[in-house]
Amino acid sequence: MKTPRPQRLLAFAQLSNSVGDGAYYTTSALYFTQIAGLSPARVGLGLTVGWAVGSLAGVPLGRLADRRGPRGTAVLLALATALAVASFTLVRDFLPFVLVACGYAAAQSGLAAARQALLAGLVPAGERTGLLARLQATLNAGLAVGAGLGGLALHAGSRSAYVAVFAVDAVSFLVCALLLLGLPRVPSSAVPAVSAAEGRGRLGGVLRDRPYAVVALLNTVLLLRLPLLSLVLPLWITSRTGAPAWLVSALFVLNTAVVTLFQVRAARGVTGLDSATRVLRRSGWVMCAACAVFALSAGASPWVAAGVLVLGSLLQVVAEMGQSAGSWQLSFDLAPADRVGEYQGLFGTGVTVARTLGPLLLTWLLVEWGAPGWLLLGTAILAASYAMVPASHHAAKRGEVTRTRSLTPMSTATPRC
Repeated sequence: MKTPRPQRLLAFAQLSNSVGDGAYYTTSALYFTQIAGLSPARVGLGLTVGWAVGSLAGVPLGRLADRRGPRGTAVLLALATALAVASFTLVRDFLPFVLVACGYAAAQSGLAAARQALLAGLVPAGERTGLLARLQATLNAGLAVGAGLGGLALHAGSRSAYVAVFAVDAVSFLVCALLLLGLPRVPSSAVPAVSAAEGRGRLGGVLRDRPYAVVALLNTVLLLRLPLLSLVLPLWITSRTGAPAWLVSALFVLNTAVVTLFQVRAARGVTGLDSATRVLRRSGWVMCAACAVFALSAGASPWVAAGVLVLGSLLQVVAEMGQSAGSWQLSFDLAPADRVGEYQGLFGTGVTVARTLGPLLLTWLLVEWGAPGWLLLGTAILAASYAMVPASHHAAKRGEVTRTRSLTPMSTATPRC
């Protein structure tokens, strides 16, 4: 069966900016330190401040997408991201770097929320998780291509090569904006108008929805796996095991390939609240097992350690695919239909929080503590997976009560002659 045009455009938009992101992630740290002349400590501080601002911007920008239309908001934020990436090539001092990093992170966080709202308006509820799985596979394929382009720039090592990578990233977001502009407008019924009085009453609305906020918080715990592949495992492999250093790259390729090939299949059975929580519980056990396996690699001989790390990485990516599918389903099912962007903005802060605080927390917990730290992380993720069950059902009941109350005045009003 032919894929509908909106879904194809969403996939091409995802592929476009993920290629640029792959090139940027591969080269940005070395560009900022070796070409722009910033110290590693200042780069780390600036990016931390930037992503902290980005996590705060997700909710208001998501609300803007709900009120003004997700397509136009997503296009503007894609253009803002392109401008921010291009501005990085002009940065030479710390303060401008922090300002550009804040703009980049805010635009990225808002773009993610707006695109989720756009997807919710264009794709039937039963097809969203499957499409998100395909987009995730596309994302990983694009990141792999972008990382290859970044590798060429790293090999060249010149300023012009690095600037070319940033130009590729900026152009990728321009292409993304053009593709999103080709999508149909979301009907007004999917994004109803909000009056000024309603807007004042909803100030901080999603932040007051405590059941949904608890689900988002638990999802943040599950997302602590994000820094494992990019930061913690490289440090663990080189400092705690005898495995060869090139295994770091091999594990990254393994993760990317598995997600690209099997994410759609992993999400196929996730169609509602019960199936989402079931796959989250199962993935929690798999992730706990992965942490235990990683702990076993400490002190082993090089090839034994390498085999153990490959097994742990396979378990980790299986858990990752299940957790992603379950979380996507919950994030949409538990959000009001007219405020998807705002709610996705809050849910998406879990990614920025995990990427901001996760490196510091996991480096201390795993690299410093060793095996006990791995077991503690696995237990925490398993506990969060099981806690998702009552938390999500409570949020679902709370949503039903809220919708019922919102209909009560209209249904019980006495008609006037």
